[in-house]
Amino acid sequence: MFEPAAIQFPPQLPISARVADIRAAIEAHPVVIVAGATGSGKTTQLPKIALAMGRGSAGLIGVTQPRRIAATSVAGRVAGELGTTLGVGVGYQIRFEDRLSRATRIKFMTDGILLAEIQGDRDLRRYDTLIIDEAHERSLTIDFLLGWVAQLLPRRPDLRVIVSSATIETQRFSTFFGGAPVIEVEGRTYPVDILYAPPPEDDEISLAVANAVVDVLSLDPDGDVLAFLPGEREIRDTETELNARDLGRTVVRPLYGRL
Repeated sequence: MFEPAAIQFPPQLPISARVADIRAAIEAHPVVIVAGATGSGKTTQLPKIALAMGRGSAGLIGVTQPRRIAATSVAGRVAGELGTTLGVGVGYQIRFEDRLSRATRIKFMTDGILLAEIQGDRDLRRYDTLIIDEAHERSLTIDFLLGWVAQLLPRRPDLRVIVSSATIETQRFSTFFGGAPVIEVEGRTYPVDILYAPPPEDDEISLAVANAVVDVLSLDPDGDVLAFLPGEREIRDTETELNARDLGRTVVRPLYGRL
């Protein structure tokens, strides 16, 4: 059985300053809305807050993510912060793959996995806590889950639900759940310099992006560069253009939907 040591909350994360408020809200209300911008720490720290409260004992702490890569990577991060092996205290389940055990107390999964579980467990008795993360994305799956949970709560007074969202539509979520409390968490930002270049002709976009990457690398040769392009063809053309240049230790990696 996984028994976590003293759970620590990184002081550099804005959500750590609101741990006491979030705990009090969860204890007093069946549903709590936690709103925070990117970098606030809500995705990694909310499951730890629930665990520190003793949740995950009568059932799993289930955490949904819209994407598989988020479910697996965040599970690994939280497991590391809790000092446990992935699949023991903290695990995940995605389509065709899972890292779970009898000792698992925090389970990350895609929202589609939780939706599928409703077919065999209509009251979601396997969980004592549900964290619906990135609820502001408002996919059909997320909306269905929120609707199901809302009608489930009268039958599960022991269940605690945390809806995690960006700082938009929070009042709508609160109203939907009968006036659930909203806790706002500040985001964490970094200084940004904005540099402009003349727009390229349509047939020169790969050349223009390659030139911009070279310029950026001349300012910070040890940094990373993320370039957004309209589609796969432009990405491939830019990859070819960059590989034809002497960029030293830089490795070019294309990324597009069909991959």
